[in-house]
Amino acid sequence: MSEVEHAVTQPRTSERGAATRSSLLAAAREVFVSKGFAEAGVTDVVAKADASVGSLYHHFSGKADLYLTLWEEWQARQAQRTKQAARTARAAGEGDPMRVFIDAARAYLDGCLEERELAALFLRGDGPPGFEVVMRDRLRTWAQRNAALFEDEPALVVVVTGALAAAVSEIVFSGDRAMADEVLAIIGRIRPAASATAPSSG
Repeated sequence: MSEVEHAVTQPRTSERGAATRSSLLAAAREVFVSKGFAEAGVTDVVAKADASVGSLYHHFSGKADLYLTLWEEWQARQAQRTKQAARTARAAGEGDPMRVFIDAARAYLDGCLEERELAALFLRGDGPPGFEVVMRDRLRTWAQRNAALFEDEPALVVVVTGALAAAVSEIVFSGDRAMADEVLAIIGRIRPAASATAPSSG
């Protein structure tokens, strides 16, 4: 094959590989959502994608890799949503960290409701071994980002992060957008506790 032929063929091959990978991920999403991770099989995924087992193992190491890739790509979309919301709030002149947090949290919850079946998949607890550790690490990273937003207010970070994390499951499984708005309104009213005052000498 000449260099010109190779240059023309390579992108097509790469595009075909990318299309196969996307098809496998879309199929895995459908299969995991309908059957759950534990009951799903590689053969279910390749049948849904109209692909071969060999092509799956060319792109992924197995069923757990498919699940974790879906998780990472969803987290990336969620991060993009929240960052854009925070940027928009700041660009509009918002200087209150809590209001910026609420705007970002609303974007996160909107993403959960927009991709509700996928969000529910990750929250059900039916994932590959060790996935709960991945979830805990991601929650810790999220809390650290919030800590940068609420400087010198660690207790506030614990409260708002914990409250929103608890609300996510209820909102995803119920699909209740009104509850999402109500939860955000309540969290938005949380403020750091006032410093204790010295007892009066009288």
